[in-house]
Amino acid sequence: MLGNVRRALPACLVVALSACACGSTDASPGQGSRGTSGSDAGAPDAHGQPATTPTIFYLDPGHSAVAAVGADGSNPTTLVTGQAGIPDGIAVDVQARRLFWTVMGIPNANDGSIQRADLDGGNALSVVPAGGTFTPKQLKIDSASGKLYWSDREGMRVMRANLDGTGVETLVVTGTTDAERADDTRWCVGIALDPARHQLYWTQKGPYTSPGGRIRRAGMDLPQGETPDARTDVEELFTGLVSPIDLDLDLRARTMYWTSNGDMTVSRAPMDPPAGADPAARTDREILVRGADQAVGIALDLRRSRLYFATSAGISSAKLDGTDEAPVLPMTSAFLTGLTFADIPE
Repeated sequence: MLGNVRRALPACLVVALSACACGSTDASPGQGSRGTSGSDAGAPDAHGQPATTPTIFYLDPGHSAVAAVGADGSNPTTLVTGQAGIPDGIAVDVQARRLFWTVMGIPNANDGSIQRADLDGGNALSVVPAGGTFTPKQLKIDSASGKLYWSDREGMRVMRANLDGTGVETLVVTGTTDAERADDTRWCVGIALDPARHQLYWTQKGPYTSPGGRIRRAGMDLPQGETPDARTDVEELFTGLVSPIDLDLDLRARTMYWTSNGDMTVSRAPMDPPAGADPAARTDREILVRGADQAVGIALDLRRSRLYFATSAGISSAKLDGTDEAPVLPMTSAFLTGLTFADIPE
């Protein structure tokens, strides 16, 4: 059962979230690869930028909650409670003034779902009901096309649907049988979008302690006449990674960022390797953070050149090059899963 709780909200966040939830026409540009679009609202700041409240939305399975915190760590706020079945991936559509998040359900029960709520946590409901996906993981939004994209771990596929949950489609299939489901190299986990080039990126996890993971990309649409399990446009960008999890993209710098809860790192690398590069032998991966135990969620704030990531210690921040690492929100739960960043108009 979904509940709604609002506590310890800072005044600017109350105003910003409430304005978005009640139908303000203002919107802020998406950060990283989330695909939201529009223009920030509010009075410009000292640098001529529109006034916004930088906010991290995150998932706290230990408290069965969807939550938010200021990007400076101020005023952690519970938005929605009662999230059974491990909420995992979260995305914000500032234009539509809504949150979306995945719920994995029971991993072997094929009962995953996708939920939606207003930015202040109100009007929570299911858009993809239980069983509409197997174990959905990271989630991204392409506002221009009105689509949700997500990776489905035990479902061994990449999927999408309309923002209202209709029109569910399978875009990529990496396996179908129970025996294949037991092979974690087939598990699709992270996802990121490059709408301008009409491409999607995803991770396939592999074991926690050995190099069986990979990062791949393909078109956002299934090529005409092809099937999701036999696409000819799938590119291997990296192989031999240790358990890559969530992804985000800096589309301006053509750089992808990802977490690994296997080798406990946050890394980045060019999105476009040289022609003919061996995905198993790339040397252009840059490890930004080490010792990131249980690293899962990652999100970029390109406006301020910061990245955020979730680990067993809580939520941390660093510059895009990994320096100036600092805690944002100490761990108050057993673990955190997905997170996303958004500039909320004031």
